[in-house]
Amino acid sequence: MSGTATTQHYDVVIMGGGLAGLTLSLQLRQRFADLSILVIERRAHPVPLAAHKVGESSVEIAAHYFDSVLGLKSHLESEQIRKFGFRFFFSEGRRDFDQVTELGGSTVFPTQSYQIDRGIFENRLAEMAQAAGVTFVDAAMIRRFDIGEKDTSHQVTYEAHGQTISVTGRWLIDSSGRAGLIKRKLDLAQDNAHKAGAVWFRIGKHINMHDWSQDQDWINACNPPDRWRSTSHLVGEGYWVWLIPLSSGSHSVGIVADPAVHPVEKMNTFDKAMDWLQRYQPRLFEHLDGERDKLQDFAFFKHFSYGCKQMYCGERRWALTGEAGLFLDPFYSPGGDFIAIGNTNITELIAHDRANGPVVMVADYFQKIYFSLYESMLPVYQDQYRLFGDPEVLPHKVTWDYAYYWGVMCQLFFQNRLTDLITMARLQKRLAHMMQVNAAVQAFFRAWSQHSARRNPAQLLDQTSIDWFAELNRGLNDQLDDAQFMQRMDDNLVLLQHLAAAFITRACDEHPALADSQACEDLRALLDEAILSALPVMGAPTLFTNAAYARAG
Repeated sequence: MSGTATTQHYDVVIMGGGLAGLTLSLQLRQRFADLSILVIERRAHPVPLAAHKVGESSVEIAAHYFDSVLGLKSHLESEQIRKFGFRFFFSEGRRDFDQVTELGGSTVFPTQSYQIDRGIFENRLAEMAQAAGVTFVDAAMIRRFDIGEKDTSHQVTYEAHGQTISVTGRWLIDSSGRAGLIKRKLDLAQDNAHKAGAVWFRIGKHINMHDWSQDQDWINACNPPDRWRSTSHLVGEGYWVWLIPLSSGSHSVGIVADPAVHPVEKMNTFDKAMDWLQRYQPRLFEHLDGERDKLQDFAFFKHFSYGCKQMYCGERRWALTGEAGLFLDPFYSPGGDFIAIGNTNITELIAHDRANGPVVMVADYFQKIYFSLYESMLPVYQDQYRLFGDPEVLPHKVTWDYAYYWGVMCQLFFQNRLTDLITMARLQKRLAHMMQVNAAVQAFFRAWSQHSARRNPAQLLDQTSIDWFAELNRGLNDQLDDAQFMQRMDDNLVLLQHLAAAFITRACDEHPALADSQACEDLRALLDEAILSALPVMGAPTLFTNAAYARAG
């Protein structure tokens, strides 16, 4: 090394300058103009476009965090892709995409979300952080860090640009991704029961599935006819394949699977993945087979889901964010959401520290809420991958999952309530009950699928035609006072109970034996008896009707 720099002190030292670390630095800088922040990033900048990281599809919480909380709407609108929602095709073994059941919207939902080229985005975030006064060091390798005790500073030593540099910090944040620096040091790793693996790659050309059909009615069923802007899921039993367009002109392709059905070892090279696609998704294989020379990268995880024993320590002033803490599943793209929630928690903890507030108590409470959100989402994924091959049950599961997400989780974040301890305490019992209902609904879907005929007709199940469903999305940006917010939460929790009751009625009417199943009994026991009794009179929330099945024209 050519020299050793003198020790510098920062208010916040962030280990990792990817999506989680850079967005946190911007959020902190916006909140506290005088805060000194150091971000230490392993990768040299600018990072490559497209062939960089997974996590390109954002959903509503992450999108709101990026465009409204951080003020990045201009960048997202001009340099990223406005997403046309999620879209599902029950296309296993099929080449005729216009002749299978499709789940998605015929129009774009009003609350925006984006397809994000992580290379473009993270380069822009780094530029913005530096322009805001954040010290950003790239091409840096952390060699050692020591966590301080109570009021003593943390110490970090890293190598960058020919120097060994030691710094101290009042707060130490781990945003190092799966490297999990603090997690490893303090033995915080925690397994969970969700077993799934993934492979993914980028192709240097957009994939437009409209090129796969000559049926103009099918193409024009969406307005605008831009299915390619969706996060498309090609689904079959035990797996789903993602297609995500990137603004750099590339397309991200991933295969996510239950290893009991589709082991990662069967697809952990590009050639193996192509062989797998040839068998299970032949139309995509045929498209990609002619584009092999445009392959940009390839990677895989054998087991990607994990938890964490602790996220925040108020006494010693450290915190984890992003994948340095926990990760659920790429389905529904929750990674960005948990970054948004975690970074907001950390910002509030630092605010309490600066105000000499009760940081230890607040950190413990934030952690309980954060873990409860993780635990409430885990049943959405665990043991659910076989449902992906069911064209009759999966659309109802997706509808429920969206309604639970928009009706509960998004409300808490959009209305800035997750860090409002008084409001969260008032909602605690109701939210805990709805977590139980969610877990029971997920078990009911598994039971329902055991009876399903798995019919797969040519139809568009148009989510935007469901009035209450579209209204849940539209209402996310409403500005609510305290009374309106509590009323909204009460209304949404009742709606979810009605929806669960509607699933029971719909499934058991077609499959009477299902009514005697343990899953059905368990779900009924959690629902308000008045809702169950009133359902035949009041009617259920509208699900997919015959009209929604018909394609335009």
